[in-house]
Amino acid sequence: MHTCSDAGRRSALARGWPVLLMLAALASPARSQPARADLEALTAAHAPASYALLRDLLRIPNDAHDPDHVAQNVAYMDRAFRQRGFETAVLPTDGGPPLLLATRPAPGATKTLLVYLQIDGQPVDSSAWHQASPYEPVLKEARGEAWVEIPWARLSGEVDPDWRVFARSASDAKGPVAMFLTALDIARAEGLEPSVHLKVIMDFEEELGSPHLPAAVERYRDRLAADGLVIFDGPRHASNRPTLTFGARGIATLSLTVFGPRTPQHSGHYGNYVPNPAVRLARLIASMKDDAGRVTIPGFYDGVHLSDAERALLARVPDDEAAIQTALGIAAPDSVGATLQEAIQYPSLNVRGMAAGWVGPAVRTIIPATATAEFDLRLVPESDPERLIGLVRAHIEAQGYRLVDGEPSDLERMTFPKLAAFSSRIAYTAFRTPVDSELGRWLTAALERAFGEPPVIKPMSGGSIPISPFVTTLGLPAVTVPTVNPDNNQHSPNENLRLGNYQEGIQTFLAILTQPFPN
Repeated sequence: MHTCSDAGRRSALARGWPVLLMLAALASPARSQPARADLEALTAAHAPASYALLRDLLRIPNDAHDPDHVAQNVAYMDRAFRQRGFETAVLPTDGGPPLLLATRPAPGATKTLLVYLQIDGQPVDSSAWHQASPYEPVLKEARGEAWVEIPWARLSGEVDPDWRVFARSASDAKGPVAMFLTALDIARAEGLEPSVHLKVIMDFEEELGSPHLPAAVERYRDRLAADGLVIFDGPRHASNRPTLTFGARGIATLSLTVFGPRTPQHSGHYGNYVPNPAVRLARLIASMKDDAGRVTIPGFYDGVHLSDAERALLARVPDDEAAIQTALGIAAPDSVGATLQEAIQYPSLNVRGMAAGWVGPAVRTIIPATATAEFDLRLVPESDPERLIGLVRAHIEAQGYRLVDGEPSDLERMTFPKLAAFSSRIAYTAFRTPVDSELGRWLTAALERAFGEPPVIKPMSGGSIPISPFVTTLGLPAVTVPTVNPDNNQHSPNENLRLGNYQEGIQTFLAILTQPFPN
């Protein structure tokens, strides 16, 4: 039974909940905790009615580059949460899309949970989708190697859990939004009171890196105050078992352009005479890593030391290394870590794209004028991003390069044999929450109740999410609860959501809402 302790009342009052609600909590009855069978039955009974919600939500275009798309999604989500008893507020940001905050207290609760939901999606190339529009969701079933469209009306009958809904953001991340809304609907219909006060923050530019989020979190820190943060986003472990992820790497980006002649030159007239910037760039990149894929820049991995206990925790993640390598089509991985899970505990330096001259049908016999490489740095909590960027910059200078801002001047061209332009940007930093934290134990217990077995515990995700402002500014522990199928084509054409994952996602969120928080 939950009781509202003095500390709990102070915690709730500090977060803006009404005094009368806190007083009423003293007499609140014990909360119901549906068992696994009950959760499954409730989900099965209510999920069919939610497919219309999922379809409507996916029909709203959501490219954050388009203000009209943003406005449509803000309006939809504002209405959706108001219909579910939440108070909502559109929170302006400095020059970007707004955030939407939805709040709803729970009688008798002693803790406040902040839920992060992402609403925007990657831009679309409709020509690469196997349907009329990425914003018109379609239902498909597998027939051999092909996915074949079937009538949406078949969802009114017996549903095959392996059917999939194909649409932009079906998995990343409007599918999880629909799961959460449906879990709220089930709780209300069945008289199940959430065990925590709820604050939901909705981000409409996550796929752009949420550049306006850090300042907005600082600006609205009092309104966002909570006891923990849960992120409903991302794919489950490759086994598709229920999963909890306790951290994520941050990300910074670098751009490097090596300069050659002012304009491309004839390779016959000037080959062996004019330095080729593409060759120089290739040598520069090669100087940063060894054959095993480890960064050779001194100090790059400083501060990262995996203890025996940490290695043991990582080893419990049920990765099939051979299957992963087969799926990726690689004979052997890099040797930064002994396993995939160990590798993502370290910062990385990745070349994400290169360009110089022309290739294919447009190829020509020239020495290019420039060669450009774009990098991303994946960050871990032990590594300071400014320091890592400084190490890379110093390494380039140590190879004899003069770094300039933009196009070099004539004087710079005639003075320095090696010229390059260098720029960087820190998007957001890494975070990691202890697995045995109060928030971690609560979520683990909820998933164990929902599925009858412990979830897969991932101490760190290799990808990056813009959560660090909440962790650093608000001081919140944060855990990601991924629900969608790992093979969902996230960010790509023909993104999809497996219906079995959709239903289990509803079951997951319903279990979390009704899990008593530790006193």
